[in-house]
Amino acid sequence: MQNQWIGGFLLVGVLSSPVMAESHSGGAVMITGSTRSVNVSLYGEECIIERNQSKNNPVHGMYNTTNRGKIQPINLGHGIQTIGELELIDLMKQAESDSSILIVDTRTPGWHANLRIPCSINVPYTDFAENYDDALFQLTETFGVVERDNGKLDFSNAKTIVGYCNGYWCGQTPGMYMRAKYSLLNLGYPAEKLKYYRGGMQAWTSLGLTVIGSQQ
Repeated sequence: MQNQWIGGFLLVGVLSSPVMAESHSGGAVMITGSTRSVNVSLYGEECIIERNQSKNNPVHGMYNTTNRGKIQPINLGHGIQTIGELELIDLMKQAESDSSILIVDTRTPGWHANLRIPCSINVPYTDFAENYDDALFQLTETFGVVERDNGKLDFSNAKTIVGYCNGYWCGQTPGMYMRAKYSLLNLGYPAEKLKYYRGGMQAWTSLGLTVIGSQQ
């Protein structure tokens, strides 16, 4: 994998690094051509990201139907960057040594508890829907925003949020970012610090990537 700039971060091809890559064994289901698994340590959690090796592994039952939601645009606009699985895993690795990057499940707590991407935290999009105090709490306690004495918000040290929800048809991450009453953009959050994993749980589970939760 070649080095590339994404949203101000230099991705240094960690998925092809010999430190994390396992050599290809016959018939193995790989993340990339040279990487079978990636170890991640975030938020007090040790995670191994890999694809299910069972030949007959089906898509998880929570995501094997198609009659749900409205298809979300691949480009949310406003400077928000859409990413895929490999970029997400690269950002997870970066977040191990860079606390300004947060991997965020934007779904409601029940969804998060049932099934989620390992080494991610839960900040529900509903906290930005109707109550400014809830939004302010998340901004200042989780996302690195400072409320000044005059009530103005200082985004100088705002964290880069890598958000995901249920998938291509799920509006929860777009809601938190730009559609809710107190969405991040409405409150002044820098768009360049917002990453959108559009595939979400639908794409993640369709690839057989590691999941955790009560419905695992």
